[in-house]
Parts: sequence; structure tokens; C-alpha cells
Amino acid sequence: MAGPRKDRDIPKAKINKESIKDVLFIFSFLKPYKKYFIGGLIFISLSALSTMAFPFLMGKMIDSVSGGKGSMTEMANQSNGFFSQFSFKDKQWPLNTVLLLIFIQLGIQTVFSFMRVYLLTKSGTHATADLRTKLYAKLVALPMSFYSSRRVGDLSSRVAADTGQIQDTVSFVFAEFLRGIITLFIGLSLIFFISWKLALIMLSIVPLIAISAVVFGSKIRKLSKQETDMLADSSTVVQETLQGIAVVKAFTAESTENKRYSTIIHRLVDFAIKSGTYRGVFVSFIIFSVFGAISFVVWYGAGMVQTGELQVGELMSFVIYSVFVGGTLGGFADMFGQLQKTIGATQRVKELFYLDAENIEASQQLLNIKGNVAFKEVRFSYESRKDVEVLQGLSFEVKSGQQVAIVGGSGGGKTTIASLLMRFYDINSGEILIDEKPIQSYTIKDLRSQIAYVPQDVTLFGGTVYDNILYGKPNATREEVLEASKKANAFDFIDSFPDKFDTIVGERGIQLSGGQKQRIAIARALIKNPSILLLDEATSALDSESEKLVQQALDELMKNRTSIVIAHRLSTIINADKIIVMDKGQIVEQGTHSELVQQTSGYYKNLYALQLN
Repeated sequence: MAGPRKDRDIPKAKINKESIKDVLFIFSFLKPYKKYFIGGLIFISLSALSTMAFPFLMGKMIDSVSGGKGSMTEMANQSNGFFSQFSFKDKQWPLNTVLLLIFIQLGIQTVFSFMRVYLLTKSGTHATADLRTKLYAKLVALPMSFYSSRRVGDLSSRVAADTGQIQDTVSFVFAEFLRGIITLFIGLSLIFFISWKLALIMLSIVPLIAISAVVFGSKIRKLSKQETDMLADSSTVVQETLQGIAVVKAFTAESTENKRYSTIIHRLVDFAIKSGTYRGVFVSFIIFSVFGAISFVVWYGAGMVQTGELQVGELMSFVIYSVFVGGTLGGFADMFGQLQKTIGATQRVKELFYLDAENIEASQQLLNIKGNVAFKEVRFSYESRKDVEVLQGLSFEVKSGQQVAIVGGSGGGKTTIASLLMRFYDINSGEILIDEKPIQSYTIKDLRSQIAYVPQDVTLFGGTVYDNILYGKPNATREEVLEASKKANAFDFIDSFPDKFDTIVGERGIQLSGGQKQRIAIARALIKNPSILLLDEATSALDSESEKLVQQALDELMKNRTSIVIAHRLSTIINADKIIVMDKGQIVEQGTHSELVQQTSGYYKNLYALQLN
């Protein structure tokens, strides 16, 4: 049977001294909006105070028609202080006057409630927006080594779900907690003021109901979560089956999939019945307990009314105050759970802010890189696989304006060369030089501004074609964008679209073909006008016609600039100035195409012969 899925919920953290300090992290983002937050807290207090006047006025309304006398009235008569100023000593208030006062109280409470929701929402929303903005800026500044060991879904959850939990707490949970404290304090004070005997009876019953509600509620929440997870699992089966429907039909596995889905559904039915049983018991218990407790309190209070110890209206007020107190006590459990979630969310977000980010600021000097590249005895291992040396003492040079191709089998370290040249990762030992200077002497922004990268799997962003080309140079003119698209052999197909350059490319460029995406990526690189160009198997996944158009665009892109081409199709790099052949992190051969194919039993010659056949 499926159980809870941790990836679908925000973890709860223990509440202790250290975790409370983590919550204070939130308030650093609230500081610019503290006037709204403090104003919201003030209106919460006023709203709670005004709410507590309602049971008293309802009691007075009952008294206005019952004509009874009671101990609370007598106590008020004996006091010449605060209460007497407001005629609390009167045995009866006119019915119409009480109704008018109730509507005045409701009107005031409405204003207070609106203001506290508005002010807290304003402060919480602004603070969360600042938090999300800074968190996003931190994420995009983190090095590639961080992303190699993290799941994108988890990081997205931190930006969305975790910060959303924090926002809910700032805007609502803190408010409800303060409101609950005030309601509890005033409510308990007033029920003791009305009748200490009834108060003690009520306090002996309400905690039992509240504790039972917490226990049942916790169990039901767990069951509901498991039921939701099981339903999600059944949806996953449907999604997998329909996405791979061709495979299902090819292997005539329809009955297998039907059985797999049916098994999950039957488990879900059994679990739903179990969950429903718990809910039924809980609801029945709460109905019996609450109404039984109210009945007992009213029964005992009615006896007090008969003996003249209590007025009918006071009994009514007492019952309503008791409901307020009981409801508040029951609500604290959920607020406590929400606070635990918020602490967990805050800790998850906070840990990202303590990670070391790349310095993405540009230097003030104007760079004029020629494009000479040299690797000298470079050794490198990925953080996640420190025992595997991907590059083993790699050394080679690329002169300014040269086209150098890197070939070899999968896992040989070809793509790693491009990653190191852009400083996605730092080398373990050796040197990488650009124009005879170590790449560490350049700021990361300056270095990458001089390099354009065109990968095999092109990533386009979900805006327009124009926006995606402009990504290479955000301050480019429209004429520059058009010129880049023409050089990349992209202008004709873009111009054929109904919306032309304003065509939406869709998520990851889903609206475009592979060849079209590649040419837009080339236009994006062209408009950047880099000194160094990195091409990572940019034509390996294309059909012959698209490859021809893309290769023409690449030839235009590589003119007069240093180009390092990682290639699988050897036919595309025959004219390269130098071909470097790699195997298991080492250079095994290098030279021109004609030099390498003349070797008797060379690695490159065998590879080229295999591709010709």
C-alpha cells in the first residue's frame, strides 16, 4: 500500500530555541514593511476585543425580553467604577437599543477585520516578494557544481511552496495566533466573571474535547494525505501508460496495465473507506461531545437561573464565550502544525542563502580578448565522482581564429572541456589560459561575455523568437537582431510565421523544429559577437536538410573567431585547423584530418572508416 510521499509536503521542524531563531530570519524581510505589519497586529487586537462584545450584547438582548435579575447585574450595581459609566447597572436594556448596539459592534468589527487582513496581506505579500526575488537571484548565481547534485523540482518547490508557506504564516497564522491568545485571555476572564462555578465545569470538559479533536484530527490528516498520495500514484500510472501507449500496444500489454491500474484503484477504495470510517467516528464524537457539553453547562446554568444566581442573558453570554474559548483551544493545534511547517520551510530557504555563489559582477575595464586558448596539464574530477578523473593531465593549444575539433567516444571528457573553459567548474590542478592569462584572473561575467556556447540540446525560453535572439545581447537594436537571423539562415522561416519575430516559441521551444531551434541558438550566439565559440555536437540530432542549413550558419558563425567544436559526425569537421582525439580523459591523437587518416591504425582513422560505412 502506498504511504506518504515526502516530496509532496513541506517537512515539519521541531520547535525549539534554535528553530525560533530561524523564524526571526523572516522578519528581516518584514522590516521595510513593519508599519503595515504592526498596524495589522493592532487591528487584530482591536478586532478580537470588539468580537468579545458580541456575546455580552446577545445576553443583554435575551435579558431585555426575559426580565430576569442576576448576579452579574448586582455586582455591577455594587461598583461605582468603570462599568457604571455605561449603565451596566440597569436591570434591562431596551431591545431596540441592544439591536442597534449589536449592529454598531458588527460594523466596527467589520472595519477592524478588513484593516487587519489588508495590512497583514500587504506586509506579508511584499516581504515574500522580496524573499522570492532574493532567493531567485541567489539560485541563478550558484555555481554549476551546486546544480549537479540538486533536483530542479526541489529547488522550484523552495521558491514556490516554501515561500508560500512563509507568506501564509506571516499574513494569517501569526495573526490568528495573536487573535487566539487575546480571545482566550478575555474569554476566560469573562466566563469567570460571569460565573466561576460554570467556568470550572466548562474548563473540565473543553480540554478533553480539544485533546480528542487534536488526536482524531491528526490521524485523519495523515489518512487524507495518504489517500491523496495514492490518488496521485494512480494518476501517474495513467500518465505513464498514455505517454508510452505505443510501447504498451507493441507489447500487447493492455491487460497488464489494466491490472496495474485496477490494483491501485482497489487499494484506494479500501483506504478511502477506512479514512471515511475514522471521519464518521470523529464527526459523531465531536457532535455528541460538543452538544453534550453545552447541554450539561446549560442544565447546570439553568439550575443557577432558577435559584437566582444567574440571569438568562448571562447564561447565554457564558455559552457563547465558552464556544469561543473551545474553538480557540482547538485551533491552536492546527496553528502549531503550521508553525512547524513554516520553521521547516524557513530552514530550507535559509540554507540556500548561506551557500557560496559566483561573483557575477563585471569588471570596469573594457576587455579585448583575442581568443588564444591553452590547457596545460589540466586534471579534473566532478564533485559527485571525485574518484573518477575525467581529464588526466590534458594539454593543448588553440590559436586566435583557429577552428579546433574535439572528437572521441562518449565519456571521454569532450563536453567537460567546454564546461571548464566557461568556468562552470574549477579545475583540480593545471592551468587554463586565455590570451596567456589564467582564466581565474578574469571575472566570471567578463569571461563568459567573450564566449558563446551552442549545445546539441538547445534551450529556448518561453517568449518570442525575437526575445530569444536578443538574449545574446539584451541591448541590441532590431536591425542587429534581423542581421543575426539572416546570417544564421533563420530569417526566412521566421518571416514565414504569421507573427514573424513575435511568434511565441513555447516551453523550451516546443513550437519549433530541431533545425529551427538550432538556427535561433546560432543567431543568439552571432548577435553576442564572441571572441571564443564553443559548439557541442550542434548538428548531430538533425536530419540531412536541416544539418546543411545549420552547418552553413555555423560556418558563418565561426568566421574570424576561435572555435572549439565537439563533434560526433566527423564529416562536419574535415576542414578544421586541428582535430584533437580524446579517449578516457587523455589526448591520444591530434592533427589535421588528412594527417590523421593517413596513420596506419589510428583511433581517428578507424572512427572515420566506421562512419563512412
